[in-house]
Amino acid sequence: MANANLCFRCSSMTAETAAAYSGAPRGSIRCSGLGPKKVPMPPLNPKDPFLSRLSSLAASAPPDALSRPSASDTPPYLDLFDNPILMATPGQAERSVSYNEHRPRRPPPDLPSLLLHGRIVYIGMPLVPAVTELVIAELMYLQWMDPKDTIYLYINSTGTTRDDGETVGMESEGFAIYDALMQLKNEIQTVAVGAAIGHACLLLASGKKGRRYMMPHAKAMIQQPRVPSSGQMPASDVLIRAKEVINNRDILVKLLARHTGNSVEKVSQVMRRPFYMDSTKAKEFGVIDKILWRGQEKVMTEVASPEEWDKKAGIKVVDGM
Repeated sequence: MANANLCFRCSSMTAETAAAYSGAPRGSIRCSGLGPKKVPMPPLNPKDPFLSRLSSLAASAPPDALSRPSASDTPPYLDLFDNPILMATPGQAERSVSYNEHRPRRPPPDLPSLLLHGRIVYIGMPLVPAVTELVIAELMYLQWMDPKDTIYLYINSTGTTRDDGETVGMESEGFAIYDALMQLKNEIQTVAVGAAIGHACLLLASGKKGRRYMMPHAKAMIQQPRVPSSGQMPASDVLIRAKEVINNRDILVKLLARHTGNSVEKVSQVMRRPFYMDSTKAKEFGVIDKILWRGQEKVMTEVASPEEWDKKAGIKVVDGM
């Protein structure tokens, strides 16, 4: 049954009820029949993609999507963010320009992986088993990726020893990398940066002829293999190890003679003691083919060799020193 205090045309308060509440005489207030005044709405674009998407999401949402339980621990309507259907929107957020604009959203790959992408294998540590394993794996992977493309081997290693001469790896570590290089179908270009000592010098010389490089201030050195620490070994075991070291020395001499173009006798002679070579002397000895002066070739060709400086200064070099 309709309420007697409401107008049957506009469901608003009747004139009599309004007059009773306001104190005006009955009949002085008349109902206009238009109901409560509505606030004008701005015109809507029916072709707006955002509104179309929003209306489709609202139509597909369950009826109780906006219903809120009476007992809730969250502030009013804050739990709407938990509903993925209501939060879906076609709008695109544009990032503002800031110092973190180019910061990656996920951790970058490790440095060896980035170098491997450029077909660069970097040896920056002594030749211990972990380094040998990584280098050989990278070489095999690069050959599998493209057996015709060039591989660049950058070397800054003290070989199987440390800077102070202490043995840290077996001689087989250097021979393993060397054999892997010889088995590859790719062209190997070697570059010495820093130091190439012992077996690292052999790896430097084993690159393709004409493609072996050295930085201007890098050093190369060849020496005899060292006997590992014998500890409490009996004399017979020490003798066995000594024979193995001599065998490794002979193999190293033959390989260096093959790649440098020198005779076995000459290489064996200079390896009696540690034989250091700067970039110029390494080129003369046949370890490398070119020095990466980066535009300084003309300047360096005019520089006198150390022997010429000694001769002009009246210094005599005694063999065996």
